[in-house]
Amino acid sequence: MGSQDKLILYTNHRCPWAHRAHIALEELKVPFEEVIIDLDTPRTAEYLAINPRGLVPSLSFNGEIIIESAIVSGFLANQYPSHLLPALGDPDAALKRARIDLFVDAFITKFQTPLFKLFAAKTEEESTPIVESAIAALVKEVEPRLNDASPFFGGSNKLTQAEVLTGSFALRLIALSRSDVYPSSLVASIEKQAPNTYKWAQAVAAHPSVTSIWQEEKFVAATKQRIAKIRGEA
Repeated sequence: MGSQDKLILYTNHRCPWAHRAHIALEELKVPFEEVIIDLDTPRTAEYLAINPRGLVPSLSFNGEIIIESAIVSGFLANQYPSHLLPALGDPDAALKRARIDLFVDAFITKFQTPLFKLFAAKTEEESTPIVESAIAALVKEVEPRLNDASPFFGGSNKLTQAEVLTGSFALRLIALSRSDVYPSSLVASIEKQAPNTYKWAQAVAAHPSVTSIWQEEKFVAATKQRIAKIRGEA
């Protein structure tokens, strides 16, 4: 374990799931080689031999392939112990890790995943109930878990594994709201009804490890093209 490890990350900078691995690697300061996978074309036979699912990220660690973003990020945090996760020798480590897992599950499944429905919403009448439902879930499931954020999860002044696994989505939430891809009511409602989440998201979205590969203009433009196709406007 250490500087002799050879890491190759197969990734795409537009993908929020692959972005998770980048946040982890930035925080851990682990050297790695990067291979960009084109997500706009069919995967090559060479890449499918690496990851038959054709998804990113994939991580080659000393020749062994690890796939799926949460697994890749979790492997990195365990392989290179740091501030991201409490040390296993800590008597409260298991409980602290469980809190992180619960937060990530709540953020992704109860709030983030329902937001994807906005891409298909063509009118305010269609988008309003999606926003209201997502905000209600955020207030119930996520907001209480950020009561002690300072500014990051669990009172930490550094990123944790909670931010590794949700930071790319917080960043895109803010970007898509200020570019009018998401309804303006979304972030306004978060600021009003879930102030802990709002402050946390602002801090996460400004962190250098989260923004290291971020190209907002390209991402927003690609997202608008994707939405046009989903809505049959392209």
